[in-house]
Amino acid sequence: MITDAYELAKYIGRAKKKTPAKAYISGDLNGLDFGGIRTFGSGNFWLMIGEHSDISAFIEGHRYRISDVYIETDRRNSALPLLDTAGLDARIEPGAVIREQVSIGKNSVIMMGAVINIGAVIGGGTMIDMNAVIGARAEIGASCHIGAGAVIAGVLEPPSASPVIIGNNVLIGANAVVLEGIGIGEGAVVAAGSVVTKDVPPHTVVAGSPAVIIKDVDRKTRDKTKIMNDLRK
Repeated sequence: MITDAYELAKYIGRAKKKTPAKAYISGDLNGLDFGGIRTFGSGNFWLMIGEHSDISAFIEGHRYRISDVYIETDRRNSALPLLDTAGLDARIEPGAVIREQVSIGKNSVIMMGAVINIGAVIGGGTMIDMNAVIGARAEIGASCHIGAGAVIAGVLEPPSASPVIIGNNVLIGANAVVLEGIGIGEGAVVAAGSVVTKDVPPHTVVAGSPAVIIKDVDRKTRDKTKIMNDLRK
């Protein structure tokens, strides 16, 4: 996995830009050479999966045998594929968008609509809640909870900028924003809706915009922010 900003930029620059597509075709394609396009079907119905330009060229070259066609795409000139999550020992819910070159630890949970950008690191047992955004190169420790709609800023440009680094056992409330280069110490709590503009010491609670320390984490706070391991199995 790559985490250095310069190397990530080179990786993205070298990546082949792709526009993957699916084409649903009505027509007689029996006996044709499909080249490198994956094609399934028989009779008068066919499904083609491949690069948009290749599929379009095939369709234009065989218009006389096609009565109807529908082409479906979900990206254009995309530089990076999504992460192959099949081998992860984690729970990935439908609708999560996770780019390549992301590390996700054991027993993590990535909820619906979460977005995790290239170079990010998610520690074991951490939950990224619904619609949270984890920016490029952000580092999140183990057993954290990043609340719904929270934004953890990423940094690729300028490459000299430091990423967000969040320690273990941190809770980031819903819709909170952590700006680039911020460090959040172990066991800290960021209240919902806060905007964090400077480093947060360990075991403190911050709130507001900009966020300020309002108290140390006490027993009452720990009870309110306790994570549930059953959700991470």
